[in-house]
Amino acid sequence: MSSKEGSGGFRKRKHDNFPHGQRKDEKDSVNSSSSLMVSFKSFQLELDTRHDKYERLVKLSRDITIESKRTIFLLHRITSDPNGEEILNESEAKLEAVRQKIKQVAQELIGEDMHQFHRAISPGLQEYVEAVSFQYFIKTRSLISVKEINKQLIFTMEDKEEETNTPSSNPHDKQLCTWSLKVTPVDYLLGVADLTGELMRMCINSVGNGDIDTPFELSQFLRQIYDGFSYIGNTGPYEVSKKLYTLKQSLAKVENACYTLKVRGSEIPKHMLADVFSTKAEMIDREEGLS
Repeated sequence: MSSKEGSGGFRKRKHDNFPHGQRKDEKDSVNSSSSLMVSFKSFQLELDTRHDKYERLVKLSRDITIESKRTIFLLHRITSDPNGEEILNESEAKLEAVRQKIKQVAQELIGEDMHQFHRAISPGLQEYVEAVSFQYFIKTRSLISVKEINKQLIFTMEDKEEETNTPSSNPHDKQLCTWSLKVTPVDYLLGVADLTGELMRMCINSVGNGDIDTPFELSQFLRQIYDGFSYIGNTGPYEVSKKLYTLKQSLAKVENACYTLKVRGSEIPKHMLADVFSTKAEMIDREEGLS
């Protein structure tokens, strides 16, 4: 047996040769006020602050996503509700509440590089783009631009200046505080790609309610969006190219609905059209899944 091994056959650890009290004294002798320890403590504080901010942004992004989805569900009722103006007003109030959440995000990012926290807020911004573009399409039958979206995300608030004892100070002076959050082009494209799925559902719901003009209008609009995404192709970000397949599926379902209306619209009763389209949409999904 080697001299380095104990009686039980286990190798003794190197620090076991030192008395326990000596190791404790070495720990106590570390100077907590040294420049190295001070630097590491400042790094620890900075990282903890950044992680806490990241978690707050993730929570705000979830709230934005939830409220945006509720707005989309509300807007889908416009195809069956005769009082469409009331639904649009209610959706505007909901979107304003979402923008207040985005304002909190903008306040959190003051003095920070937004791209360092982009992954935390990106899902919420995409869902907001989807909701606001859906509402804009219902109002104008066109696509909202990223510039118009960013205009809505500029927030100002008046703060009273602190009173001083100087004669020139005016207690009624106010200072404008401005916050803004810009939607990135990638988030905008991903939100528009998700919009096509909502337009496809709007098409099916419209047919079920006897509206046979909306599907043809939506078909033309979706073709224009698909053409725009086709120019990007695989040259853009990975997320955008991945959404192209879903966009193509939505366009195929709407075109299939238009084909059925044009060829067999007079044969099928209006109350059965939605069921026919839903069945054909499921068949398309199965065929594409097999291929």
